[in-house]
Amino acid sequence: MILADKIIEERKKNGWSQEELAQQLGVSRQAVSKWESAGSVPDLQKIIQMADLFGVTTDYLLKDELLPETETPAVYYGNETAEPVRRVSMEEANEFLEIKAKGAPVVANATALCILSPVILIVLGALAESRKTGISEGAAGAVGCIFLFGMVALAVYMFITFGLRESRFESFEKEYFETEYGVTGMVREKSRAYEGTFARGLAMGVVLCIISVIPLIVAGAAGAPDFVCAVLVGLLLLMVAAGVNTIIRVSMIKSSYDTLLQEGEYTREEKQVKKKLDTLSGIYWCTVTAIYLGWSFLTMRWDFTWIVWPVAGVLFAAIYGVMRLIVCKDTDRSN
Repeated sequence: MILADKIIEERKKNGWSQEELAQQLGVSRQAVSKWESAGSVPDLQKIIQMADLFGVTTDYLLKDELLPETETPAVYYGNETAEPVRRVSMEEANEFLEIKAKGAPVVANATALCILSPVILIVLGALAESRKTGISEGAAGAVGCIFLFGMVALAVYMFITFGLRESRFESFEKEYFETEYGVTGMVREKSRAYEGTFARGLAMGVVLCIISVIPLIVAGAAGAPDFVCAVLVGLLLLMVAAGVNTIIRVSMIKSSYDTLLQEGEYTREEKQVKKKLDTLSGIYWCTVTAIYLGWSFLTMRWDFTWIVWPVAGVLFAAIYGVMRLIVCKDTDRSN
């Protein structure tokens, strides 16, 4: 039980409303509401007043029974010099979680737009080749490219706008920090409450990505015409986009809790490794994008060149894993 829960419990035991407690403490009802929602933490004087009012000790109010917070010892790596450690307040933590929660659907939708961008081009190209409609191959390619670049441009705009809003919290994911009293307990409770939603969303997204290939496999086995196969490729991309969208939404929210708790991929050791691998990631994906666009424009086979992305994703995982092992060994030696 964290401070916010204890204030609620003790207030209700005494039969007081938020307004009545606020009057006795000389604060506004909104201040009490923020304390009880873990939106902010009362100062020490107010905690002493509440301890007297509730007939409890300050130690009881200040100690998180759910998981006592401990001071994190300073850790230094290699020849790093000691630097002032940033302390994250309750207000900053709540603002960070809110931005991540609002940004999750933005990033998820932008990613889905990138995945769906070639669908119109693929379907119109198949229609033109089948000669079942009056559309020419040139017109089909022009319209398809307009949709492709339009959707990618919109996705890039969404990525940039979210990145700008999130930029001031970038250090949370890259630098070591400490949290003020109550933050860790509040975040851990929210993280535990979200575990079920995260597991369901992740499972649903993965299942959608796996079953997306089934219609195309069935059509290929049945000897379906090229036009039908092209439409099913579009359906495949639609299902993959839906699956990836779901995975990103739940993963971003879960990662926001891990970031503040400095767990999982956001421990101090992991942050040190990621710093060294950031350059590799940037160079790799810029190269893949250049290969994709160059190959697509040279061959005009947009219905086929999309295969670059899943292949690049698998290769990146392998390359990243190897480089990570190398960097971890170098880090261990330096420590």
